[in-house]
Amino acid sequence: MPPATAGVVAGSLGVLGFSFSLPATKLAVADLDPWFVAFGRAAVAGLLALLVLRHSRASWPTAAQWRSLVLVALGVVVGFPLGTSLALEHRPAGQSAVVIAILPAATAVMAVLRAGERPGRAFWVASGAGLVTALVFAATRGAGGVAPADALLLVAVLACALGYAEGGVLARHLGGARTICWALVLSLPLTAAVTVATVQQGGAAGGSAVPWLGFAYVSLVSMFLGFFAWYAGLARGGVARIGQLQLAQPVLTLGWAALVLGEAVGPAEAVTAAVILACVVATQRAR
Repeated sequence: MPPATAGVVAGSLGVLGFSFSLPATKLAVADLDPWFVAFGRAAVAGLLALLVLRHSRASWPTAAQWRSLVLVALGVVVGFPLGTSLALEHRPAGQSAVVIAILPAATAVMAVLRAGERPGRAFWVASGAGLVTALVFAATRGAGGVAPADALLLVAVLACALGYAEGGVLARHLGGARTICWALVLSLPLTAAVTVATVQQGGAAGGSAVPWLGFAYVSLVSMFLGFFAWYAGLARGGVARIGQLQLAQPVLTLGWAALVLGEAVGPAEAVTAAVILACVVATQRAR
């Protein structure tokens, strides 16, 4: 299979796995502490990453690769899970997906900045339009102002975009699986410590099985297996090109939110998602 085709296939599998992350997180934080959900998922994935690295006898990253792994860990292991877990205590998953729809544009911006390219005016106009649309939606859904949950989502998006771009470049040398595994292992002292602290404070005292099913999904798929495919896709097909596959993610998440959570997905959400997707398409073409 040609590298470009393999990149599309792997990236599509990653997007499919990530598309259920917000609904699964919403299920988890219904009974479980959001700090436990954010750090516990990374701790579970970190233990699995240790097994994978040991089984594959992976060589240690270089000093420069460790520096990149710090950015990956800050973005996708800590920043995005924590921001979304805290926000989803107060935000429906479907509406959150619309705000997070700016992630492809943010990822493209991070990729451009890291590569040292100089995009034209059309790129920045399209990217800014998507951001403004998301902010307006957040404001109108936040009782006339941008609520703290919306700010958390936007910070999570920026952190995730940095982690995607940095990890996509790093995966060209380490491979998709080893990139996320090393990032998880690097974060394990922090994620394990916070997880233990939240458990001691009763943060894992969920009463029913449903929150734990959501937690299991974000631990095994959103934080682990999904990145195997996603980083492999970014490495083989290019960060900017494969990043376009994220265009389908908000739409899929809206569908999951309606199907699994019973959330009402009205015209406002659909129209806003369509506008943001159009802005992202324009951003990608403008590059």
